[in-house]
Amino acid sequence: MINGSTQGIRASILAQMETLYEIQTDRDEFASQALLTAMAAFTGILQREIAVYLDRTGDVVDVSVGDSTTVPLQNLRVRRSQSRLCGLRCIHTHPGGDATLSAVDLQSLQKLRLDAMAALGVKDGGQASALMPAFLIPDANGVPAPVCEAPRGIYQIPQREWMARIYDSDELIGKTAEQQDETERAILVALEDAQSESVKELASLAKTAGVAVCGVVTQKSAGIDPATYIGKGKAQELSLTAQALDADVCIFNDELSGAQIRNLENEVGCRIIDRTTLILDIFAQRAQSREGKLQVELAQLRYNSSRLTGLGIAMSRLGGGIGTRGPGETKLETDRRHIRSRIGEIEREIAAIDKNRSVRRARRERNEVPVCALVGYTNAGKSTLLNALSGADVFVQDALFATLDPTTRRIELPDDGPCLLVDTVGFISKLPHALVDAFKSTLEEALYADLLLIVADASNPNFPMQQQVVDEVLAQLGAAEKPRLLVLNKTDRDSAHGLADAKDAVAISAKTGKGLDTLLSAIEQALARGRVQAQLLVPYARGDVAAFIHKYGIVAAESYQDQGTLFDFSMDRISFGRVTKMLEG
Repeated sequence: MINGSTQGIRASILAQMETLYEIQTDRDEFASQALLTAMAAFTGILQREIAVYLDRTGDVVDVSVGDSTTVPLQNLRVRRSQSRLCGLRCIHTHPGGDATLSAVDLQSLQKLRLDAMAALGVKDGGQASALMPAFLIPDANGVPAPVCEAPRGIYQIPQREWMARIYDSDELIGKTAEQQDETERAILVALEDAQSESVKELASLAKTAGVAVCGVVTQKSAGIDPATYIGKGKAQELSLTAQALDADVCIFNDELSGAQIRNLENEVGCRIIDRTTLILDIFAQRAQSREGKLQVELAQLRYNSSRLTGLGIAMSRLGGGIGTRGPGETKLETDRRHIRSRIGEIEREIAAIDKNRSVRRARRERNEVPVCALVGYTNAGKSTLLNALSGADVFVQDALFATLDPTTRRIELPDDGPCLLVDTVGFISKLPHALVDAFKSTLEEALYADLLLIVADASNPNFPMQQQVVDEVLAQLGAAEKPRLLVLNKTDRDSAHGLADAKDAVAISAKTGKGLDTLLSAIEQALARGRVQAQLLVPYARGDVAAFIHKYGIVAAESYQDQGTLFDFSMDRISFGRVTKMLEG
C-alpha cells in the first residue's frame, strides 16, 4: 500500500511503486543501490518526494508520497522501549538534486527516535545524486541529538559503517537512559510571567506529582486561542523546545478543552495535560481511604466525560442483515454510557459513606461536643497543627495536598472540656470544580463545624491571594458566614515578618509549639461567642423548623406542649438567626 498524498497519481504508477516493498536490503546494508535507484526513478516521474521506512532486517515496511518539497512521515515503531531507538530508518528523496537534510528532517529524526534519517538528492530525469544521513547521539546532557554525515554518492556509501553507527547509537542511548532518572520531564506553559505566583505554584504541583520541570514557556496574549490555547506559532515553538529538552509532557496552567488538547498533541508531539489533570493525578496518588479513592475517581470521570472525542461514523458498529443495518451505537456513545453508569455507582457508594458520617455527626451533637474544622490553603500546616494540639500522628509532608482524607481528633480546651478538631483537604487557586463537587461530602465537615480555624502560612508572600481563594471556596460550600478564627502559622520563619500582627488573628508555629496555649484559649472564647443557648416553642405545623433545629443545633431537651414542641437547645448565632426568621415567616 502506498501512503501519503496519492491523489492525482495514476493507478498504474501506484501499482509499480508497490514493487518498492519487494526490494530487499541486506542486514549489513544501510540502503541497497537497487532501492535508491528505484526511488530516484519514481521521484523523477512524479516530481514528488518519496519516503520509505526500513527495519533492521532490511525489509521496507512503509512507502509514502508527498509533494515537491515535503513528504508526510509515519510515526511507526517496532516493539521497543521508548528510551531506545525505534528500530526503523527513513530514507526520502529531494527533487532538485540537493541531498542536504532540512531542519524539519532533523526534528523528525529526534521526535520519532528513528535509527537514521537520510535524504537522497534526485536530479532531473530521475538520477540519484547523493545520499546524506543523520544519526542520533546523546549530547552532554544525555539528550539524543542529530549528527549529520557528509553526503555520499550511492555507489560510495559505507554500508557497514553506517549500520554500525545505528547499533552503536542505540546501545549508547540505552545506557544513558538507564543511568538517567526515570522521572518524567515536563515543560510548564502559561499565559503569564514565569515568575508569577501561579506559575511557581504550578511548578510545586508538578514536583508533588513526581515530575521534573525542565523548562517554562510563557505567552503574553490578549486572549486564549480557541484551537491551541497559545496560538499556532507558539505551539510550533513549544514543539521545538520539547524536542530540545527531551520533555515527556507539557503542563498548561489553565484548564484545556478536549479539542485544544488534541490539537496541541498533534502539533507538539508529546503528551499534553492541564492544571486540573495534574491536580487530579496528585489526588489519585494521595488518596488512601475508600472514600478518598472514590471521590478522586468521581472527579476524574466527571472531568473526562466532557472531553471524550470520537471519529463519528468511523467509530460506529456497522451491522449486517435485516434489523442490524445502520450506524448503531458509536464508541463515543458507548464510552459515555459506561462513564455515566460508573458515576452513578460511585455516587451511591459515597452517599452511603456520607450517611454513616451523618450518624457520627449526630452522635457528636447529642454529646454536645463542639467541633472545629481546620481549613485553609494547601501546605499551610493544618496537619502539623492537628498533631501538635492532639498528639496525633497524622501524615505530614512539606508538599501540596499531603492530606486528602478528613481526620478527626479530640483535644482538651483550658476550661470548657473536650473539643473535636477535623483536618480537611487544602484549597488551591483554580481548584477544579469537579474536585469541589466530588469532595463536597468531605468538605461539608467545615459546613457543620461550630468554628472554622482558617490556617494560613504567614511566611508566604502571596498570603492575601491565598486567603481570597479560601474565602471563595468556603462561599462555594455555603460556609462563608460560619464563625471563624484566623490562625497564622509558620511565624518561626524569618519571612513571616509583619503578618503575625494581623488583626483578629492568632500567631503560632505548629512546628515549634509557639502560641499554641494562646490558640486554645482563643478557640474557647470563639466557641463561647459563637453559640446561643435558647428555648423556642415550635408549632407542630412547622416541622421544617424542628428539623432545622435538630440538624444544626444541639438539643438538650424537648417537650410537647399544647401549641407545639418546646426545644431547649444551643446553636451557632448564624443558624439561630435563620431559625427566628423562619418562625417570623
